[in-house]
Amino acid sequence: MHNEQKDKFELFLDEMIKKLQNCQQQKTHKSCSLCEFYLNCELRDEYIKAVYNSMSKGDTGGFEF
Repeated sequence: MHNEQKDKFELFLDEMIKKLQNCQQQKTHKSCSLCEFYLNCELRDEYIKAVYNSMSKGDTGGFEF
């Protein structure tokens, strides 16, 4: 098994996943989509940015899957 060091984007994503999961647990939701703040949630917005940045490594512009 190859053990790679996580970069700053992956580390931040890990942190955001934990924060998001904690929020879901506190509100007893299995998904953010069940929350009344789903569309205007700053935590969720930060999580989405962290996912994008972990995939793009901070590069701006178009991103292809």
